[in-house]
Amino acid sequence: MKLTLKTTIQHPSGLHARPASLFVQTANKFQSDISVQNLTDSSPIVNAKSILNILTLGVMQDHEIEIIAEGDDATEAIEGFKALINDNFGE
Repeated sequence: MKLTLKTTIQHPSGLHARPASLFVQTANKFQSDISVQNLTDSSPIVNAKSILNILTLGVMQDHEIEIIAEGDDATEAIEGFKALINDNFGE
């Protein structure tokens, strides 16, 4: 199954340092292939399970991203990202 989530990052740091680390930790909880794209900057789609890939996206506050999860636990993965982002990365 393939699912997508488009969302806007509200965290003041965007996806840098701690938020990026939490993003990758969330991605790595799931067996599904998970990728992400910075829609605001029309970035390439990258593997969301790599901190270096996430940092290269340059996601800042108010940037729109798209998360793509493909696999048996795609639903759970998307729900995990919704919870992380809605909780503003625990801050």
